[in-house]
Amino acid sequence: MNVSHIILGFLETTPNYGYEIKKQYDRYFGKEKPILTGQIYSTLARLERSNKVREVNDKELSGGPERVKYEITRQGQDELELWLTSPETPSPTLQATLYVKTVIALLRDGDAAPYLDNQRRTHIARMRELTLRRRHVFVAEKLLIDHALFHIEADLRWIELTSSRLMQLKEELCR
Repeated sequence: MNVSHIILGFLETTPNYGYEIKKQYDRYFGKEKPILTGQIYSTLARLERSNKVREVNDKELSGGPERVKYEITRQGQDELELWLTSPETPSPTLQATLYVKTVIALLRDGDAAPYLDNQRRTHIARMRELTLRRRHVFVAEKLLIDHALFHIEADLRWIELTSSRLMQLKEELCR
């Protein structure tokens, strides 16, 4: 996930202040992946240096520090369009952490079953937590939860398959 693109997306809908962008981020994405206010402002500064956003001459005094409103530039709109229309590469690496830990457990202990059992329990617990939470949220959050659940299901299928092939994997690794 790229915070720059999220900010550009928010600013394309309407010019806004850093604090308001933070509130938008928290509303749409912050439940599972919070962001610090400082990251919003440092990202806005980078986007401004690269001419993707600019300050709007609409500075507001609120009794505190001066508030700066930002808007997206044409260059920012082009960057956002390119990002939105570029498909994500599926699974960029074949060396997933689950696989690496399985191999290391086999090499270290000669048995990865306890590691896989523990990982299975953790995945199932997270799946139950998300399934319960899914019942009481709006569609936008349901979609995020569904995405996570599908990934957990894929991991669980991989764990089952790997568990059934542990002896064969151990033989191959220890040749």
